[in-house]
Amino acid sequence: RNDLVMDCKGYNKKEYQDEAAAIREASNDPNLWEDQRKGTEIMDKFKTFEDFDNKVAFLKSTAEDMKMALEFAKAEVLAEDVETWTLEAKTAHDKWVAAIDKLETEVLLSGKFDALDAEITIFAGAGGDEACDWVEMLERMYIGFGAKQGWTVERVDGTPGDVLGMSLVKLRMEGEFAYGKLRGEHGTHRLVRMWNGKRQTTFSGVEVTPIIPEDQLAAISLDEKDLEFDYFRCGGPGGQNVNKVASGVRAIHKATGVTVRCTQERTQPQNKSIAIRLVKEKLLAIQEQQRASEFGEIRGDRVVAEFGTQVRNYTLAPYTMVKDSRTSHERTDVQNVLSGDLTSLIDAYLRKSSA
Repeated sequence: RNDLVMDCKGYNKKEYQDEAAAIREASNDPNLWEDQRKGTEIMDKFKTFEDFDNKVAFLKSTAEDMKMALEFAKAEVLAEDVETWTLEAKTAHDKWVAAIDKLETEVLLSGKFDALDAEITIFAGAGGDEACDWVEMLERMYIGFGAKQGWTVERVDGTPGDVLGMSLVKLRMEGEFAYGKLRGEHGTHRLVRMWNGKRQTTFSGVEVTPIIPEDQLAAISLDEKDLEFDYFRCGGPGGQNVNKVASGVRAIHKATGVTVRCTQERTQPQNKSIAIRLVKEKLLAIQEQQRASEFGEIRGDRVVAEFGTQVRNYTLAPYTMVKDSRTSHERTDVQNVLSGDLTSLIDAYLRKSSA
């Protein structure tokens, strides 16, 4: 695990060591603070490098303490002394595990928006009415994962399917590193199962967006002329205004095709305001993923829930298997996965994307 963290951080690469050496040298420049902004930037980087070096040194020394204690335990004759050194080894091991767990989180979840809350949109794709049932299954999976993480999960929007299930569900996930842990769920999810005596393949799309603080969004300029709006009536409970007035809003960013919809409020102006915020959040997330300097450089990132685009396959028949197409990570305990046990799948994705 030490090597894994080092590899993800690039710690052993020449580029990392060269940059660290250059920052250390710059921090000792007597003229450093002639440019206040540059000086602050250099010292912030210096602190980042020093903090990571100190954590690596702690891991190495703790691992050495554990190794030494085990060697002493093997060399002792008296049971009492063996127990003492074994306890020393266990104490060092517990410290090492706690430190490596924390460092792994810092390294793997160090993206610009990883610490933020998240919003998940799940929508039916190819597969007919069964795809709406699959949307509901995925909703239960993510609610289960959120519960295991100790997060707060709320359904903020939803559209029932024509026959069964839901054609669209939107969840708000609030908790530590919610977006960082869930961003790898973005994409098409494919289900294979027996349905009415036949082997059926269905698809649902999952879109994950960080919930960005209002003060950061306020600083983002997005002209309404760059957006196209559609208005529609909302089905389901909510009173005559919701069902008879076109209060639902769909907003499309013309340049990129980024699309959002909002039906969670009772009036069109409220939903329009939220839709604009959602477009900003989505554009910022995609901009970060694609390392684009401007919104205009962003490539379309719309999830198309159909064959050949899936990021993960869930097979319930004729055998049971969950396989991530990006990492090749496999699980045979499909029901545990569908109940929200996603940790190994998420960890595999984070390690793959950080490598």
